[in-house]
Amino acid sequence: MIRRLLVANRGEIARRVFATCRLVGIETVAVYSDADSDAPHVTEADYAVHLSGGTAASTYLRGDLILAAARRAGANAIHPGDGALAEDPEFAAAVADAGMIWVGPPAKTLAVLGSKIETKAVVAEAGVPVLSTATDPDAITEFPVLIKPDRGRGGQGMRVVRDPQTLAEAVAATRQEIGGEIFCEPYVENVRHIEVPIIADTHGAVVPFGERECSVQRRYQKIIEETPSPAVDPALREELCRAAILAVRAIGYVGAGAVEFLLDDEGDFWFLELTPSLQVEHAVTECVSGYDLVRLQLLVSEGGHLPMPGPPAIRGHAIEVRICAEDPAYAWLPASGTLHRFGVPDVAGSFRPLPQPGLRLDAGVMDGSVVGPQGDSMLAKLVAWAPTRQEAARMLASALTRTQLHGVVANRDLLVRVLRHQAFRAGDVDTGFLDRHPEVFAPLLSSVDAVRISCLAAALAGAAARRAIAPVLASLPSGWRNVPSGSQTAVYDGPAGPVEVGYRMNRHGELAGWWVRSVDPEELDLAGLGQAPTLDDHPPTTVVHADGGRVDLDVNGIRLSLKVHRVGEISYVDSPEGSVTLRELSRFPLPSPEATEGSLIAPLPGAVRRVLVVPGQRVRAGELLLTLEAMKLEHPVHAPSAGVVASLPVRPGAEVDTGELLAVLDPE
Repeated sequence: MIRRLLVANRGEIARRVFATCRLVGIETVAVYSDADSDAPHVTEADYAVHLSGGTAASTYLRGDLILAAARRAGANAIHPGDGALAEDPEFAAAVADAGMIWVGPPAKTLAVLGSKIETKAVVAEAGVPVLSTATDPDAITEFPVLIKPDRGRGGQGMRVVRDPQTLAEAVAATRQEIGGEIFCEPYVENVRHIEVPIIADTHGAVVPFGERECSVQRRYQKIIEETPSPAVDPALREELCRAAILAVRAIGYVGAGAVEFLLDDEGDFWFLELTPSLQVEHAVTECVSGYDLVRLQLLVSEGGHLPMPGPPAIRGHAIEVRICAEDPAYAWLPASGTLHRFGVPDVAGSFRPLPQPGLRLDAGVMDGSVVGPQGDSMLAKLVAWAPTRQEAARMLASALTRTQLHGVVANRDLLVRVLRHQAFRAGDVDTGFLDRHPEVFAPLLSSVDAVRISCLAAALAGAAARRAIAPVLASLPSGWRNVPSGSQTAVYDGPAGPVEVGYRMNRHGELAGWWVRSVDPEELDLAGLGQAPTLDDHPPTTVVHADGGRVDLDVNGIRLSLKVHRVGEISYVDSPEGSVTLRELSRFPLPSPEATEGSLIAPLPGAVRRVLVVPGQRVRAGELLLTLEAMKLEHPVHAPSAGVVASLPVRPGAEVDTGELLAVLDPE
């Protein structure tokens, strides 16, 4: 029996496992790196063991350190979470050899699943449909094809090749990026990514839990999941579940996992892979089935029988979004910083199946959490469960819009646009959804008037905060004036660039006029700023209430409440119209130092993983120079043009910050 369990992971998944352990009376042990000493998963565990180091590779992915921590804390079981260790056969074997209970499939099963080629051969022999596999690229005669590494996760190294002329180059690039064996399979256009979650016990029972739709993806990674799939009817569901059971039995799988398939418009499907862990999207399955999947995992690992005789009934519809610290507008670059505020309204529960329709939040962060490049980019999962798909999508989009997410760039606005998109609402999704609908990348808050209102609210809240801390506003070196009939102004860097916002108050303290106008960045220090325009450009507006944290305005007869959260020179403004971030600018900005011509700087903080060139080497335009590892993903740095590597100040393993020099190229 499990008495004390260590979770070999961090963040949301560690908190998720701890929540079930508390319910069933199992003591918990957390592990944490230098950067995570104050993380929520550490404080929620009964015991915590420090792993000295700052990166995932030197801490959370070190099986030897995890085992030593378990021994030190007196744990008799280890749960790997949903990361790389959950799929590592050597780690699973080491846990068993140490006499501890491994919450996952046996090591020999993980060894088979570690090879995609071998796994496909095993399930194909059992009668599960698979796409043809070619390990010799020279034998390929039909295109397009998808190149895949035999071993790897997270979509790394995958490339679509549409003609024979580019095949050799793509194969070489994948081998350079990943190393090891590769294979090719037909690339099927406009397919859905469907998976069947399963639980198998040691007594031969295999129970499927319906299916999940995971087609909305970026970089081959899921960002929105739901169940049931809008494309799957009862007959197709039965076929998918039957194929999943065949695959599980053929591999000898035990534990929780998901059998993943590709599904085309004709209803044909092909086995993709079997993921041997509790997946990130397990929450939607819990909401429609009512079962705690972590509890079932623990039960199976103790040798128990599954409590259900067959597939559970599916109730209602659940949709999950992954709120990630990344910028969709800039190639999904991971973001980092301090999460000054993270608040989701109307959440009914967390980490367990919902007792009734509502919202569930599974988060690895809280107010004040520092988001660094060492961990995963996912901050939280927000799930909506409702009687129908349309109700769930509407509820989830509304909650996301009203979520306060301050201090770290995230994909929240893109998620809202997808949920409200006509094609998504109609169930017309596949793995190319984001490519086909670039309009979802536009800023959520597109209304010019909404941006202006947010600017006015920031200005009014700023003035109110200044009045609260100083009786005489004019004495503050801020550029603001406290003349009731005069104009008060500030300059912000807004969604579309620098803007000046100003307003005038009459003798009775009422708003007499206001404006927001664009400003040339080179003219920030001109004396003309601060003077009111000849004509005020604004709708009729009345200030109902204004303090440092909230501004209520009556605009054209409609009352609107805006929350303003100021951190340093940044104001975060949230309203029913959306969210906008405004950075107050100095009227006399200091000149920025100019970078050396040909300088390549780090686009994000991270660790240099591989350096593929040397000083003096000639490179082609687009050639891979080095890679950075951040948030468990590898980010390539390519040569912007042909040239010669003049300087290379970084080495593999070096930690770099955003803007740090990586290399200098002398252009040809």
